[in-house]
Amino acid sequence: MIVATLARLLRLASIVVCLIAAAYFLAFAVDQTGSASNHQQAEINSSPGAADLETSSAATKVSGPHKAIDEVFSKLSSPFSGVTSGASNEWVVHIVNTLLVLLIYGFGLAFVARLIRLGL
Repeated sequence: MIVATLARLLRLASIVVCLIAAAYFLAFAVDQTGSASNHQQAEINSSPGAADLETSSAATKVSGPHKAIDEVFSKLSSPFSGVTSGASNEWVVHIVNTLLVLLIYGFGLAFVARLIRLGL
């Protein structure tokens, strides 16, 4: 009974972590595409200095749930920070961190839950 409950909890944790990782990456992608669009529109409509100012002000507006997801994901991905410490491309850092969190926590916890459920 306790083993089955533990297996269910691990599987639930795996699902929650996968949902957090997916929401984090989706929010990052939406932010990046939005700021790129704003940057391009500002460059077309005004001088290059105004484009940088407009892009930076748009990046500082973060909602409460978005901030919470970012904080949780940063704690989940902190063990892997050494893997992406030398990368300069923001997309590479976020993709690698997301894949590592999905692999280790998502797949790993689900695998351990299955092993527990099977009694191994």
